[in-house]
Amino acid sequence: MASCNLSATQVDTKQKLSTYVGTLCDDPTLYRSLAGALQYLTFTRPKISYVVKQVCLHMHAPRTEHMLALKRILRYFQGTLQFGLYLYPSPIEKLISYTDADWGECPDTRRSTYDYCMFLGDNLISWSSKRQPTLSQSISEAEYRGVANVVSESCWLRNLLLELHFPLSQATLVYCVNVSAIYFSGNLV
Repeated sequence: MASCNLSATQVDTKQKLSTYVGTLCDDPTLYRSLAGALQYLTFTRPKISYVVKQVCLHMHAPRTEHMLALKRILRYFQGTLQFGLYLYPSPIEKLISYTDADWGECPDTRRSTYDYCMFLGDNLISWSSKRQPTLSQSISEAEYRGVANVVSESCWLRNLLLELHFPLSQATLVYCVNVSAIYFSGNLV
């Protein structure tokens, strides 16, 4: 894929990958090998974490559409070789988290996915994209579960910094795009 046509985005937003639609891939070993290699790239390229997770969900029975999605990630990667995750000297005074979730986007299970990223000072130090273990009945519930997850992770990280003798003097900020989830989080009942 060294001389492939480059892709501006890592995923086709119109297409949803399904486990059961399409013909089986000709070489599942190649698919698994490429998907596994892309998993290692997510350590320094968090932007591709979500799409790599999506293609890795189908490693047990890859279809032709899954291989095309994987090749699209490689085409995107080929055009963004100069990008990466860089750490800069920055004061350790605040922890900021951003979270988002989709609602029932998986075409097979209808489960939601929540994502978060955490910044310590100016540096990205933690990120995750996971499928929720249970079905959410609304987008607000899916977002609220994402907020609960990132708050739990923030508490763990604050305690780790405290044990390392770097206590944070400011409260952790958690940003969420869903107003209902913010109101749920503020309700002390």
